[in-house]
Amino acid sequence: MHAEHQQWIRIRAENIKCGGCANSICKQLSQLDGIETVEVDVENGLVNCQISSGLVSEAVEAEVAAQLLRMGYPPAGSVEGIKAAGAKAKSFVSCAVGKLTENT
Repeated sequence: MHAEHQQWIRIRAENIKCGGCANSICKQLSQLDGIETVEVDVENGLVNCQISSGLVSEAVEAEVAAQLLRMGYPPAGSVEGIKAAGAKAKSFVSCAVGKLTENT
């Protein structure tokens, strides 16, 4: 058996502060079509997603970035990331939900 080539996308996101944030991000992104694995580096604000082979990484990356934005974690350097005051409030909610599910 040969190992299939694994495709990963990496997005640096704003407002990732703790394990609760990471838990919410992993849970939500894992539900997207084509996402195999989600890893969050809280310290560096990085979200890494392994995607199913055969998918176009740019399309999946756009979908992941849109979901992160909806959750309050806009990609760093984006217009939404620069205007992150509203996103910060959303991220606090996602973080709190992530902490609750982390402890159950």
